[in-house]
Amino acid sequence: MSSPHGSWPSPFSAASVAASSPRIDGARFVGSEIWWGESVPAEKGRVTVRSSSGAEILPSPWGARSRVHEYGGGAWTVDPAGVLYFVDAGDQRVHRLVAGAEPVPLTPVGPAHGGLRVQGGRLLAVREDLSTAPHTRAIVEIPIDGSAAEDASGVRVIAEGDGFFAHPALSPDGGRVAWISWNRGRMPWEAAHLQIAQSDGSDVHEIPTRAALQPEWLSETELMFADDPDDRWGLYRLELDGASPVGAPRALSPADADTGYGLWVLGNRWYRPLTDGRIVATRTNGRDEVVLISPDGAARPIDIPADGHVSIDDVDGSRVLLSGSGSGVTAGLWCIDVESGATVAVRGGEPVDAEWMPRAVPIEVDGRHGVVHAFAYPPANPDATAPADELPPYVVLVHGGPTAHVTGAASAANAFYTSRGIGVLDVNYGGSTGYGRAYRERLDGRWGVVDVDDVIAAAQGLADAGLADPSRIAIRGGSAGGWTVLSALVRGGAFAAGISRYGVADLRMLVAETHDFEASYIDGLVGPLPEYEHIYVERSPLTHADRIGVPVLLLQGGEDRVVPPSQSEAIRDALAARGVDHEYVLYPTEGHGFRSADTIIDALERELIFLGRVFGFEPTL
Repeated sequence: MSSPHGSWPSPFSAASVAASSPRIDGARFVGSEIWWGESVPAEKGRVTVRSSSGAEILPSPWGARSRVHEYGGGAWTVDPAGVLYFVDAGDQRVHRLVAGAEPVPLTPVGPAHGGLRVQGGRLLAVREDLSTAPHTRAIVEIPIDGSAAEDASGVRVIAEGDGFFAHPALSPDGGRVAWISWNRGRMPWEAAHLQIAQSDGSDVHEIPTRAALQPEWLSETELMFADDPDDRWGLYRLELDGASPVGAPRALSPADADTGYGLWVLGNRWYRPLTDGRIVATRTNGRDEVVLISPDGAARPIDIPADGHVSIDDVDGSRVLLSGSGSGVTAGLWCIDVESGATVAVRGGEPVDAEWMPRAVPIEVDGRHGVVHAFAYPPANPDATAPADELPPYVVLVHGGPTAHVTGAASAANAFYTSRGIGVLDVNYGGSTGYGRAYRERLDGRWGVVDVDDVIAAAQGLADAGLADPSRIAIRGGSAGGWTVLSALVRGGAFAAGISRYGVADLRMLVAETHDFEASYIDGLVGPLPEYEHIYVERSPLTHADRIGVPVLLLQGGEDRVVPPSQSEAIRDALAARGVDHEYVLYPTEGHGFRSADTIIDALERELIFLGRVFGFEPTL
């Protein structure tokens, strides 16, 4: 069947996208079962905990979600006996749940908690208290008997301050704790410290590191962690005498890839030690691979379906739990046996139909600041073709962060477009992770310049290659990606339409309104105030909204505390004052990122209708 690009009939409805691949939030071996966290879009994104036996461990209306650092993470864990510990999404208190009983609070009302970890029968967490001035955070040990549920003095504080903390790890003998910390004014991928102390918080030692991640105890006298002193995050061993370091950290199996990522959430795990001394680790260079590293540093790849944002969630003997996405499978959770090679998809992870969802093509284009990495998803529909003389429209996707990256994963959300005859180009502009520190730091001081140049170069590369209709290329992004969308529209000439989801429009407004974790983020991306205020004004899309001359769709969450509605509404008002074609949609109960199925469905359908109206095709919903 021949019909114009954009109007092809598709089995990928917005509702099917909302109900597609599960969003896995950690996984654990529990006896003979496997437990995992999973977002439920039909219940407004509530995160439940499920079991491989088919049981729902955390029943409605309870939901596990942390707000520490706003992005949360590590909102649940479980001990070997199957006792669940979780942070309730509503009150941010830690609760204990025993099978057959009601959840019991373990912490008092007030502070938020995240990064939960049970080791040796003891519960460690990151605590954040926004009621103090300045706000305080801490590594704490929470009594599991409930004795501190009403009195915070019963919670042992191991380390505390007005900076930030992550990844508490208890030594095998229970006498020492290691963790990651970083100061206000820095982001963890810029500078983060490894610290070790006695478990009562005494005898603290700070290890010289550049951007440390995820300490794990290999034995009573040896600690492992990730760091990036030489451009790439890699694994390091550190000998200890008590809590004191003995010598300098030693690199284990260096590679031209990253074992690590931007520390946005507290639950990420990029490697796990096995009991026999080997290490299972993720390595990222654009896409991910998982390797098995011997004590001598020799590494061999493990054949797994996942190759994007892989988290090494748990280990048990030779079995490993991995969650992530894949270029040939849906997102999911797998159990891998590193000895036999057996692979079991525990949740999701189904192979995709290559006729409808072919693998993304990694591309590189030359930009003003160096090579630009991206993944292209051409239109694909086995039942439809376009007229021979018609080039497809494209949507250029700009990820958030901006210290983040995309991996070319199979995606029902992308197939929603490609199956209708609209190509998708997902760009890892300069500043993205996954290509080393030098590529990541390309954006330093030049946010709103390098990212815009790079997405324009990527779009132009498609058009120059004759793969995309240059007059029908749209740009779409959320949060920091929304900033790049609006900045590119201000630049003009490359994109015929823009879709901004909770995008940043004014830097001074962002700094004034955003939360603690990112309060100093812009210092590195643009420069500190007040001396760089003129740059803040000059770079902000709101300053030059009069240069936007193409249609814009603005989508915003009403409860967004990272990029509040005032940002999107300022752009809306500027466009309305000039009569520029635009739409503004506010989802009152959504925060930073859309979680509810109803919102996901409505937003996707609005985007498709918007593109059809702008690009002159009749979409099928």
